[in-house]
Amino acid sequence: MSTSSTGAPRRPTMADVARAAGVSLKTVSRVVNNVPTVDAALAERVLAAVTELGFRRNDMARNLRSRTTSATVGLLIEDLANPFYSAIAAAAAECALAHDTMLITASSEEDGDRERRLLLEMCERRVDGLLVVPAAADQVYLRAEIDLGTPVVFLDRPPTNLRTDTVLIDNARGARSAIEYLVAKGHRRIGVLSDWLSIYTMRERMSAAEAALERARVPYRPDLIRYGLHTLADTETAVEAMLDSDEPPTALFALNNRLTLGALSVLNRRGSDAVIVGFDDFETARLMPHPLTIISYDAREMGRVGAELLFRRIAGDASRPQTVVIPTTLIERSTG
Repeated sequence: MSTSSTGAPRRPTMADVARAAGVSLKTVSRVVNNVPTVDAALAERVLAAVTELGFRRNDMARNLRSRTTSATVGLLIEDLANPFYSAIAAAAAECALAHDTMLITASSEEDGDRERRLLLEMCERRVDGLLVVPAAADQVYLRAEIDLGTPVVFLDRPPTNLRTDTVLIDNARGARSAIEYLVAKGHRRIGVLSDWLSIYTMRERMSAAEAALERARVPYRPDLIRYGLHTLADTETAVEAMLDSDEPPTALFALNNRLTLGALSVLNRRGSDAVIVGFDDFETARLMPHPLTIISYDAREMGRVGAELLFRRIAGDASRPQTVVIPTTLIERSTG
């Protein structure tokens, strides 16, 4: 890592690479731009210096020579089609516009390798900061970028092996209130539907739901607890199996909106009167033909709070990292 005249870390330049490799600036430029005619031995020296210094090519350099920032921030979410993430993106874009900044949005599709590649590509483009819904098991690869001055705010899920600003939903309270609501309605056979438990929000919600069932002295029914339901088809298959069992559930708790939609599809098709509570609101929830109770929260507020935190960091706020928790509310739309 290079340092400025004041001793603060700065991003290494091609000139730094040229000095470290003992070659000309022109040679470095040809290597990093993949010109095939560079001598193999020289190219190897340049690439070794690139690795040692942590150099990244600036793809926007021509456009930014007269500016100190790129006036862009990056947003990485999980699924552009999901209303939850689109609400976050809309709020973040609105905040970026208010700061005369462009928002670059990409989707990791719950793929850790894709997350890493997309975020490092954004850093190569010299974004002024990052908003990230993480999917990878570890985000330590961003440490060098953070040390070089790129602020990062995590949304919906905390990072692993990094300490930085984070905006979360109160998953535990929301899941607990769902189970308490169903128990208060007299339900004892409650099916719980979860996506992959490798996802932070699923682990938090499932843990709180199981603890609430135990506190209510509801007998443990492993056949009514289903994990790893990542698609609508997965969910529909699981719910069909539950309803076909000798003791089908009288109520379901779906831990995200995709699971809720999959469960509703089966309940409507079969004319089931099972009650359902879904975590995550969505625009058409109130129009569903089957009564639906929702654990709701303000997804736009998550995007707004995260973006405002990021722009404060970009402006120079060096206070300790903070965690903001967005509250949840149970909205009763059923009569079960």
